[in-house]
Amino acid sequence: MLMGAIRTKIANRALSPGERLPSVRRFAEKMRVSPSTVVEAYDRLEAEGIIRARRGSGFYVTGADLPPMALAEMGPVRERNVDPFWVSRQSLDTDASFLKPGCGWLPADWMPHAALRKGLRALGRAEDTLLTDYGTTHGSLTLRRLLLGRFAEEGISAAADQIILTGSGTQSIDLICRLLLQSGDVVVVDDPCYFNFQALLRAHQVKIVGVPYTPTGPDVSAFEQVLRDEKPRLYITNSALHNPTGASPSPQTAHRVLSAATAHGLTIVEDDIFAEFEPELSPRLASLDGLNRVIRIGSFSKTLSASLRCGYIAARPDWIEGLVDLQLATSFVGPSPMATELIAGVLAGGSFRKHMDEIRQRLSQSQKVARHRLEALGLTPWTIPRGGFYLWCRLPDGHDSSAIAKRCLEDKIVLAPGNAFSVSQSAGSFLRFNVAQLGDERIFAMLRRALD
Repeated sequence: MLMGAIRTKIANRALSPGERLPSVRRFAEKMRVSPSTVVEAYDRLEAEGIIRARRGSGFYVTGADLPPMALAEMGPVRERNVDPFWVSRQSLDTDASFLKPGCGWLPADWMPHAALRKGLRALGRAEDTLLTDYGTTHGSLTLRRLLLGRFAEEGISAAADQIILTGSGTQSIDLICRLLLQSGDVVVVDDPCYFNFQALLRAHQVKIVGVPYTPTGPDVSAFEQVLRDEKPRLYITNSALHNPTGASPSPQTAHRVLSAATAHGLTIVEDDIFAEFEPELSPRLASLDGLNRVIRIGSFSKTLSASLRCGYIAARPDWIEGLVDLQLATSFVGPSPMATELIAGVLAGGSFRKHMDEIRQRLSQSQKVARHRLEALGLTPWTIPRGGFYLWCRLPDGHDSSAIAKRCLEDKIVLAPGNAFSVSQSAGSFLRFNVAQLGDERIFAMLRRALD
């Protein structure tokens, strides 16, 4: 049983090459077996060459003869342990009868349907080549120029050839990892962080190190210590309206993070997917850095449509050239020209800014209502976000968010338990709520039952 558990963790890259295994005592307590049983399992795995002992330090994954990738050893989807895939699978695969206050998108009736339908009708009158041909290697010039206009509002001066359009925000990170990382490299993420950062990094077989996140950004002292001790290659973060906490970095934190990155030769990937939801822009690392050491990524899935798959990367020209080649190698070209033409048409139209103004107002009101309803159940917001749709809430003492989430799933309520977001597994008392998805009274009734 123990050897199988360790092999599974190595196969799904929850344990990466060079990573230290849990101590004998800790693993014995977790698995509820004797320390001697753990010692025997470790000895056998060492004999197979899967792990290696280091005198006075412990046991480490060797990376030799890694089994085929198994990102998820699946039983029935609702019975699996909570991990970085749990929330995604429940949110995407459950049918319309499920309520989804744990999901990461706005309700369908909040999205700009009229503008999208108008854009679709315009596509029907487009030139034949738009409907049938591949796009260019960098993607739609029209859309890239619209992005440059948004960057200019932040003070970022860039050229169109510093942007590449991709199939999604997730593909953007995947391409960056392919370009800049090798197996066994160290990558820093926030703790907690967006759960799919962890899932994707495991697929790249790197070592993931978490830095505690505070209401004003990453804990800078801990961040600097990690840079000294671990010498990471990348730091991946949400720049503002952080997922899952909703926090935004202070100017002081942003400056210190960038200074530390410069001193240690660290590259930063700034995921700015929630930019449009801020009432006023908070500090951006890319703005302070000028796209030198910082790579900006984003997409349009939260503001326009998750069905129109399109992301972007803005970076130094030499990195963009490498990313173009990688995208050619892995998917030939980026997003569909029809998708990018539709997105560009909506963004350029006068209705988009009005749409976002309305969304920000609705989210502000929804957040106030949600805070009041959740606090009445004993759930305390960790911070009050400046905007966006997330509330990171602490449960009353004695409750575990994974257990609450599994209990509510039986009542067709999809929640987002804290440890799905935590590298250190230290967020078991938290739930992430989407305030835009909390309009149904049944959610609060089921939460009350689960907490009793």
